[in-house]
Amino acid sequence: MKRRLPPLNALRAFEAAARLGRMTAAAEELSVTPGAISRQVRQLEQALGVVLFEGAKNKPQLTAAGASLWPALSAALDQMEAAVREVRSDEAGTLDVSCFSTFTVKWLIPRLYGFNALHPDTEIRLSAAEHAPNLDRDRYDLVITVAERGSQASPTLLPLFVERLGPVMAPALAARAAVRRPQDLAGLPLLHTSTRPDAWREWCASRGIDLAVQAGPAFEHYYFTLEAAVGGLGVCIAPWHLVMDDLRAGRLVAPLGFEESAYQYVARRRAGPHARLDSFCGWLQQQAREMPVP
Repeated sequence: MKRRLPPLNALRAFEAAARLGRMTAAAEELSVTPGAISRQVRQLEQALGVVLFEGAKNKPQLTAAGASLWPALSAALDQMEAAVREVRSDEAGTLDVSCFSTFTVKWLIPRLYGFNALHPDTEIRLSAAEHAPNLDRDRYDLVITVAERGSQASPTLLPLFVERLGPVMAPALAARAAVRRPQDLAGLPLLHTSTRPDAWREWCASRGIDLAVQAGPAFEHYYFTLEAAVGGLGVCIAPWHLVMDDLRAGRLVAPLGFEESAYQYVARRRAGPHARLDSFCGWLQQQAREMPVP
């Protein structure tokens, strides 16, 4: 029996717009213009005889018909993508990897040259995320994120390293303040990060000290907070793996050292054998093992 389906491009445009919530985001994912997405959705609405979106054009809302169609269509496209992935050659291609933005800049990118030298036919496509994405929904091959200490290894979860936290500051500030013990931080400007608002309290708890953590400048990302510390604006609680290169270069000092936190970095990968992904995971674990400790 002949299949009676609307054009595949129209179905893909609708699914992307419904999943991402914006025509512009769907256009970016499918590498077309927003106008093309709108035309494809209208074509699908005409073919089905129903309205799928309503409301403002910049952020349309699904109608009852659209909300009914989207989950089944999205699941079907996921199945198609998985089937194609199974038969596609693993010798060359792209891996989609998501991790925190500062981790990407400070830890992963400086090491990627080594993987590229070993696997020149594999492209690592990086995406930054401040909150861990959904591996299946967002179609990533690998997500590097944090988990509670003690998370057990499994075929889809690879422990990398334990997080270590410590206060860091510019050398000039450390010399002027003569920081030798935690109490010497009292009165110094403390820097905060919006994505990690409890970092100071976590560090104090790990050291068993009662330090009055006063409000201070807060930055949106760790990268900004670290740059503020390098610039002498105050003291930042930072993970060792993000600052070890700055410490080696003398841009920052850590007069009180680092303490293990309650978290560890892990990699969550897609299930099943996959030559390119297997190679990248093996390389990533080796980098974690070889990372120096403070």
